[in-house]
Amino acid sequence: MKDRKLLFFDIDGTLLSEKTHTVPQSAKEALKKAKENGHLIFINTGRPISTIDQEIHDLNPDGYICGCGTYITYHDQVIYHHQLSKERCKEIASLIKKYEIDAVLESKDHVYFNENIKNPFVREIKERYTNNGFNVSSSTDPNLSFDKFTIWFDHDISEFKKNILKDFDIIERSEEMLEIVPKGHSKATGIQTVADDFKSDLDHCYVFGDSFNDESMLRYVKHSIVMANGVQAMKDIAYFVTKDIEDGGIAYALEKLELI
Repeated sequence: MKDRKLLFFDIDGTLLSEKTHTVPQSAKEALKKAKENGHLIFINTGRPISTIDQEIHDLNPDGYICGCGTYITYHDQVIYHHQLSKERCKEIASLIKKYEIDAVLESKDHVYFNENIKNPFVREIKERYTNNGFNVSSSTDPNLSFDKFTIWFDHDISEFKKNILKDFDIIERSEEMLEIVPKGHSKATGIQTVADDFKSDLDHCYVFGDSFNDESMLRYVKHSIVMANGVQAMKDIAYFVTKDIEDGGIAYALEKLELI
């Protein structure tokens, strides 16, 4: 379709309210209209497919880019998956234990946590994932296998970083939280994979985000839309700053950009 656009949405703070943990009704209706207009909807998230809320699945997107570009699907068909070797997964789990770091190790099937979690926020994540019925396992699981991971720490971890820098990129989410992704993978590479698959020009791609882990995709395409509740640094590089997520920001942007 000549006028078909590819629309890529971050989850947390973009589609899913961090206050209510729900998708605003206005966003649900706007995405439905966008699909009716022939556009393709992709979720583009740092999360693995194994921890995506039912609220997001209920939007019936055409596909998912998960784990910062490490796992990509279109209509339930996997079109790309980059897995770490089991040996490297075990090495990382040992390093996390050695340097007393809290981590969430993320795969398409499971999410793994350390045995003794110090950080209360990480304990909350584990509890929420367990309550949501996600496959939660221990990092001591003999079948440990993951694609990327996120860590929390309150002390110097320079030795740990030295070990992983050869094969991972580090996204600084805050002073105490890092998202760690295999080199050559990002939300931007995920978009390129999908665009290539559909033989689509990047000018026909629209991305929606709010935070630092969206930076790669926001810089990658011309049509980058940032939520009013997003961080200022991302708003500074946006093509269009829309309203707050709680104020119908997704619907407002899709209307203003004439996608619905």
